[in-house]
Amino acid sequence: MLKDHKKLERLMLFSEVAQHLSFTIASKKLGISRGHLSAQIKQLENDMGIPLLLRSTRSVRLTSEGERVLTSMDNIRLSLLELERNAQGEGQAIAGSLKITAPLQFTERYLLDICADFKKCHPNIDFSIDCSYTNYDLNRSKFDLAFRATNNPPQNMIAKSILSYQHYCYASPSYWQQHPKPLVPKDLQQHQCLYAQDQSTWLFKEEEIKVNGWLTLNDNNLLRRQALLGMGIIRVAEYLVDKDVETGTLVRVLEPYAPLPWQIQLVHPQLIHQSKRLTAFIDFTVQWFNINKK
Repeated sequence: MLKDHKKLERLMLFSEVAQHLSFTIASKKLGISRGHLSAQIKQLENDMGIPLLLRSTRSVRLTSEGERVLTSMDNIRLSLLELERNAQGEGQAIAGSLKITAPLQFTERYLLDICADFKKCHPNIDFSIDCSYTNYDLNRSKFDLAFRATNNPPQNMIAKSILSYQHYCYASPSYWQQHPKPLVPKDLQQHQCLYAQDQSTWLFKEEEIKVNGWLTLNDNNLLRRQALLGMGIIRVAEYLVDKDVETGTLVRVLEPYAPLPWQIQLVHPQLIHQSKRLTAFIDFTVQWFNINKK
């Protein structure tokens, strides 16, 4: 039994190396030394009697046997993840941890409030949130659910549209006092347009406009602050600036030319035995948006 346990442990270590094709990266993720990791993989190769990796001073590659073992280990990982999720689904209490991945702006504007309100109802819940735009494979990761800005959610997932939103153009009253408001999208080419990096083309209902401006930033919140200071026009999701529009500190323009709206989707794997906490959180989130929608 102990021998089988050590072999399984070494197979898991091999799987980490094989995924990254790097002993250095794998050792850092695993929290063990590179030397110990290398020794364990060599022992695994000796026990199995086959080479799994081709090593050189600069690279690590899989042998054909290593590729087959990696495929089998991926299947084992999926089985373990499904076993863990099904086991978690047996509990009746709404307690434990929910692991969520969501876009940063959505997290700031809505998700943190949702989580705080949910915890008031269920004090034994805690959250782990990854703020990124990475489309993780929820079948292969340990995230319980994701919030994604998309009109085409993955077909192998359960998805609920919880929020429809639009991208509009905004600037402060002080900016409009110094510049005429654009009447059609092409007029933007005569303005200071502040935009995210690699987003210098703005999409409208019937055309795309190449814009120019004195500043590009990779953070929409920082762009919003510059717009509030009267430094130019921004084009962002309406939920990011809805409170600014309500107070009059930002003014929307070109509204009739906006393209089709986007959807925020709540996405999660299809599980036979879904945990009580996940079911409760999904229902709570849907109800939260129904109550808080304007």
